[in-house]
Amino acid sequence: MDILTLVGLVAGVAIVIIAMLANASALTFLNLPGLAIVLGGTFAVTLIRFRMTTVSSAFRLALKTAFTDRLDRPSDLIREVGELARVVRKDGILGLESHETENEFLQKAINLCVDGHPPEMVEETLAQDIQQVSERYEVAERVFRGIGESAPAIGMLGTLVGLVQMLNTLDDPSSIGPAMAIALLTTLYGAFIAQLIALPLADKLQLKADDERRNQLLIVTSIQNILRGQNPRVITEILSSFVSPDQRQAPEAGQEV
Repeated sequence: MDILTLVGLVAGVAIVIIAMLANASALTFLNLPGLAIVLGGTFAVTLIRFRMTTVSSAFRLALKTAFTDRLDRPSDLIREVGELARVVRKDGILGLESHETENEFLQKAINLCVDGHPPEMVEETLAQDIQQVSERYEVAERVFRGIGESAPAIGMLGTLVGLVQMLNTLDDPSSIGPAMAIALLTTLYGAFIAQLIALPLADKLQLKADDERRNQLLIVTSIQNILRGQNPRVITEILSSFVSPDQRQAPEAGQEV
C-alpha cells in the first residue's frame, strides 16, 4: 500500500474537520441541499464530459494505483534483467522459458522472446502496450482534474442560489439563515472536494503513470539489448540512466561480466 497517499488524504481531511469543529458542532457545517447541489452537480457535469464507463474505469484505476505501491523499483528491475542477460548469454533465448517474474510487462516481453518472434515485432507489441497504459492513466487523470474543476464551479452556483433565496426572503428573518448556509457551505463543499480529493488524486495518477512508463521503457531497452546479444555489464551501464546518480551503484553490486 502507498501509505503516504492514505496518510495525506486522512490527515488533510482530519485537519479541516478539526478546524471546523473547534468552535462549532458538526451540524453547523452540514447542509443537505447544499451538499446535494455540489455532489449532484459535479457528478452530472462529469457524466456530460465523460462516458460512464470512462468514469468508472478512472475510479477503479485510482483505487488500484493511487493507494497501492505496486511498482517495481528501477534498481530491482535492472538487477533482474541483468540476470536475464546472463542466462541468455549462457543458454540462449530459450533459457528464459523457465523464468517467472511478478512484473506482468516483463513477463510478456519474455514470453514474446521465447516464442521466437522477430525483435521488430517484440518492440512494436511492447510499444503498443506502453501507449495503451499511458492513455488509460491520462484519461483517469483528466476525469479527476475535471472533477476538481467542476466542484468549485458548482459550489459557486450553489452560492448564487443561496444568495438569490436570501434576497427574495428578506422579509422573513427565519429563512435568511438557511439560505445563507447554502450560499456559504456549497463553496466550502466544492473547494473541499477539489483541493483535498480530486486534484491530489489527479496528480498522484500522473506521477504513477510517469513511474510505470519509466519502468516499461527500462524493460523495452533491456529486451532490445538482450536480443542483440549485448554484454550483461554493458546492459547494466546502459540502464543506469533510469535511476538517480546516488542509486546507480546499487544495481551493479554483485554483477558479473
